[in-house]
Amino acid sequence: MSSVRKGIRNRVRTRRASTATLALLMAGILGTAGASSADTSARAQQKKQIASSVLGSDYKITLTALQSPEDQYAATVELRVYKQSGGAWKETDLVTVGDVNGWFWYPLTGSGSVCEFSTASTEPAPLTVSLLVTPSIGCSDPVNYLVKEGRVYAD
Repeated sequence: MSSVRKGIRNRVRTRRASTATLALLMAGILGTAGASSADTSARAQQKKQIASSVLGSDYKITLTALQSPEDQYAATVELRVYKQSGGAWKETDLVTVGDVNGWFWYPLTGSGSVCEFSTASTEPAPLTVSLLVTPSIGCSDPVNYLVKEGRVYAD
């Protein structure tokens, strides 16, 4: 076999090996990217009700922690108001307490996470919320709201 033919065969083998290596590398990269995005989307957003109060027979108020889908340590707190209608609770208002993803998930869903949650069965109903930021920082400043005709207003 001539040296020219051997050189051509070696180049073909090298190209095939390079192509195979590149294909495996790309599959690995794409597989990793797909797995990480699948992990993020597959992780359902966790939520936990951290407080609830029923005002007479008309209103129910809940505080719910929602874990961030992007950051497992961050959370959002939602304050929801429900009004009794036709034998069922119907949501009448939703307010975010603090900033979206402005809380820490684990302190918020642990023991002692609600520092203050006070309501009254009056119209309008005063409502005060204070939550644990972290055990070392302590509780947030109280935030005052008014619930009037099923709607939440800053006080």
